[in-house]
Amino acid sequence: MTDTSQIRRVAVLGAGTMGVGGAHAFAAAGLSVVLVDTTDAALSWARDLIGENARLYAMLDRELAKSTPEEVLSRIEFRTDLDGLADADFVVENVTENWDIKEKLYREMDAVAPEHCVFGVNTSAIPITRMASVTGRPDRVVGTHLMNPVPLKKLVEVIRGFHTSPETIEVTRGLFRAVGQDIVVVEDSSGFVTNRVAMLSVNEAILLLQDNVAQAGDIDRLFRQCLGHQMGPLETADLIGLDTVMYSLEVLLDNFNDPKFAPAPLLRKLVAAGRLGRKSGHGFYSYEPVNTGKKAGAS
Repeated sequence: MTDTSQIRRVAVLGAGTMGVGGAHAFAAAGLSVVLVDTTDAALSWARDLIGENARLYAMLDRELAKSTPEEVLSRIEFRTDLDGLADADFVVENVTENWDIKEKLYREMDAVAPEHCVFGVNTSAIPITRMASVTGRPDRVVGTHLMNPVPLKKLVEVIRGFHTSPETIEVTRGLFRAVGQDIVVVEDSSGFVTNRVAMLSVNEAILLLQDNVAQAGDIDRLFRQCLGHQMGPLETADLIGLDTVMYSLEVLLDNFNDPKFAPAPLLRKLVAAGRLGRKSGHGFYSYEPVNTGKKAGAS
């Protein structure tokens, strides 16, 4: 098992919103990072966004200001293959919420990564034990549910799978402590704590909008100003990605066989239309330009 102090290189798989945030956070903490995605275009977008975010977040967090954007980017290697995992001590996987894709990827990761390497699963709802079952290292597979934006969040939901060892939990705790984050350890159940509750809240808000009970802006305003939430549920859905919300609800529905998790028809319709939230420029609100995430108005 890797000692906490021996983590020098972290591999981040998937250059979407969460992968970009994770790579940024680890690099800002001085770690060597390899960010992997399937296309050069995705990696080019990720590089630009990390540079932009490094400048922005430095104004919001004193610790992040210790590394310049150039220093952060210099610590990240961008690759379209898994060869960068060969010397990784910890992997954080962020690919789409699709079991078939993840199963294939974890078998490939297991063949490339060194024996001591820990696999952190950043999933919204897929049980960690299921992911661990397709590897030869189930004791070194752990859920690492990151929150967005990763560099600014100070808490990570860590999920203990059936086989996850105490040593793996401590290595994970040490990794996130190095980037200024604490962890809460929960047991393995689809959706864990945060998403089992949050996805229901988001879905119910979508149903309210679908039923014309209130407009998107008013729903979110009620949550912000009456309940003290930093963001309303529809704003949160746009930030997460409506496709990720839909896939997460489908996984919860499949695991619990409870109709309360059935995705709202309006959610399915927006995903089919390509209105995925901030990352596509349109969701429940419009964002121009996409990279800044500036909300232009309700859809």
